[in-house]
Amino acid sequence: MTATDLSRYVEYRRTQKLEIPEFYNIAESVCDRHAEASPDRLAYFVEHDEGIEKVTFAQLRDRANALANAFVQLGLKKGDRVAIVLPIDAVVPVVHIACWKMGLISCPMSALFGSDALDFRFRSADVSLIVTDKSRLATIRSTGSQVPIMLVDGEEPGALDIRRAIAENSTQFETLRTRSDEPAFLNYTSGTSGDPKGVLAAHRAMLGHIPSTDFSMGYPGEGGVQYSPADWAWLAGLTIFMTGLHARRIVAARTRAGFDAIDTFRFLSEHKIEIVTLVPTMLRMMRAIPKAERDRYPLALHTVLSGAEPVGAELYQWVEQELGARLSEAFGQTECNLCIMNNSEIIPFRPGALGMAAPTYDVAIVDESGAVLPSGAVGQIGVRSGHPVMMLEYWRNPEATQRKYAGEWLLTGDLASQDEDGYFWLVGRSDDVITSSGYRIGPGEIEESLRKHPAVALAAVIGVPDPVRTEAIKAFILLKPGVEGTEMLAEEIKTFVRDRLARHEVPRQIAFVEEMPTTSTGKIMRRVLKEAELARAAEAVSS
Repeated sequence: MTATDLSRYVEYRRTQKLEIPEFYNIAESVCDRHAEASPDRLAYFVEHDEGIEKVTFAQLRDRANALANAFVQLGLKKGDRVAIVLPIDAVVPVVHIACWKMGLISCPMSALFGSDALDFRFRSADVSLIVTDKSRLATIRSTGSQVPIMLVDGEEPGALDIRRAIAENSTQFETLRTRSDEPAFLNYTSGTSGDPKGVLAAHRAMLGHIPSTDFSMGYPGEGGVQYSPADWAWLAGLTIFMTGLHARRIVAARTRAGFDAIDTFRFLSEHKIEIVTLVPTMLRMMRAIPKAERDRYPLALHTVLSGAEPVGAELYQWVEQELGARLSEAFGQTECNLCIMNNSEIIPFRPGALGMAAPTYDVAIVDESGAVLPSGAVGQIGVRSGHPVMMLEYWRNPEATQRKYAGEWLLTGDLASQDEDGYFWLVGRSDDVITSSGYRIGPGEIEESLRKHPAVALAAVIGVPDPVRTEAIKAFILLKPGVEGTEMLAEEIKTFVRDRLARHEVPRQIAFVEEMPTTSTGKIMRRVLKEAELARAAEAVSS
């Protein structure tokens, strides 16, 4: 590849400058200014089975203002944390924006979480309010939490009706003048060992995301209709939604649980979606739909944004030829999002590569001390500290925060190499994170849940190859003396985990073992289990 091939990329990076003001509040950026300039402009819509719920910028501002006033009446104060335990719902953006308006920290949590996962996060974040719905109320109360609860779908004894609170309060509220580096939201990451860690992000993170989302979507500035099935409880979903509001793109959403490939074609066609975010697992499921069925739904797609893993040449070509869209890829993590990207209009596509450093980021391959490694060498992906997207800290965990950095580089934990032209090539993880159906899943929380089952003595969890999900979760279980490992027990254990964690964290495979590989200090060696599984898979293919 000649240097001229990358001239557009070099020029694009040169023109992208981040100027972060001293004072900045996300609420003003994604809501207030648009409500003032274009009050009747559609901000987003949510498709339910029974119809479509539309929200204009003026409605979004007024509802957020009223809810902020309700929060004041509840005694919440700047810096308090509000847990948002909800699926996609038109009220979710209102809650986030109301929090930011008064300097609260919003804490999105998956509606798929069971009681153990929620209990840990409630206690860790020390939340002052929980916003949820009736279907999750029993699970939340089973955690023993005593903080106030607001429901988005009515009123129950001991729980307030959030829509009534919005209707009864003033729509006048002055958005707090926050510094750009003050905290705005707190997401939790799955830990490879021990408990999940809270990742605290500042208001400035929103501004830091804009150059990357513009670059990846190929839609700089305003306009367009965008959609992502990603749950707004996850950073990817929240980021895509809020940057869409910032750019005055119409953000589309739907409440259907799970991913339905044919219904996704229907949704994209019916609503004339121009920008869609779909992880490779979803794209593979869509590709499996017969062409005759797909062709029933003409598309208006401009860009397909993917991530979580390299897409590869086959899916890339299918998106361009069959969907008529340009495919972009994004790589990042909760601690530092969207730091490596592909955009074939600017960066020549190389099958299997993650992409190149996103605009405004400095990314390198470094060793554990933070020394930059030469081209071709394998090390960790490091992102130079100081970028506004980068986390403020691991919540109340200074030791873990310090370990996340090596010198001036934030270590992602991903092993990769960088070629002479600047493309990054993923090798694997330096830890045991599992990539499944677009989720990055740490085994630690799953193993802890498994060990709580009365039949389980030891448990280890790894990811094993899966043609659709990339990896499937497999649990190795050493049972207590006298317990027989039956198929019925395996299903019982899966149900046990499903009741406590999220559905995507439930092992799809369970193997009962006679012994567990451990170090001399008793630590389970997941690496040994992983190597044995990969060898078994390779042998099956060769035979």
